[in-house]
Amino acid sequence: MSSGRSSSYRRVVSDHFEPQDESDPAAHRRLRGLLEQIDYTAFASNREVVAQMIGPVDVAKFQRLALAAAHARAAWVGEGLALAGGSHLMTPEQTSRLAQLRATFEELAEVYEAMRRMIERGYLQCGPAVSPR
Repeated sequence: MSSGRSSSYRRVVSDHFEPQDESDPAAHRRLRGLLEQIDYTAFASNREVVAQMIGPVDVAKFQRLALAAAHARAAWVGEGLALAGGSHLMTPEQTSRLAQLRATFEELAEVYEAMRRMIERGYLQCGPAVSPR
């Protein structure tokens, strides 16, 4: 799958093969079987690699990520409001700083979405929050 990004909206484009010729059902079943095997291989690879690299995931990790994204969003919006309160045009440096703050927030939001998808797809297991003692 490929995705395109426009402003702050990400669209997903499916690039999976969809056969149009339906004259040979046996060939289609073989092709579907092969494609399912390929998809499972990708699933198993993702499950193995993602779990090794990220380690155990629990609700507390999501909370830390959510807090980081909230701080980044607040910094971006706060900076924008402060700049809008001025009586002059924004300088290139101010524009660059604002864009950097937005990019930080967007990246953290994408990390959250990616982790959530990894759990939905079974690449990661999410345990309950561990309460501090």
